[in-house]
Amino acid sequence: MVKAKENEQDKQKIRIKVRAYDNKLIDQSVRQIVETAERYGGKVVGPVPLPTAMKKYTVNRSSFVHKNAREQFEMRIHKRLLDILNPGSKVVDALMSLNLPAGVDVEVKM
Repeated sequence: MVKAKENEQDKQKIRIKVRAYDNKLIDQSVRQIVETAERYGGKVVGPVPLPTAMKKYTVNRSSFVHKNAREQFEMRIHKRLLDILNPGSKVVDALMSLNLPAGVDVEVKM
């Protein structure tokens, strides 16, 4: 049992959460991250699509008279999850220097 716990500690992983409003943009960014990690010898698990968060807003069309006339707007936030197992220093350096498009939020945890 002691050796099994030591083996688990030896294994490192980088967990990457990617968020964006545009689903095509997030898929393109995730593909770029996966290709970069695999090029430098990292094993990638994912991308795992997480549930899309939808924020809905209801706004009055008119400011005074027509109270019942309303418009509804919605924002969809698409999310993906990636794990990179046993990353080397080359993989980490390549991911840090990666240029992703504007509108894509990347959160990295070691």
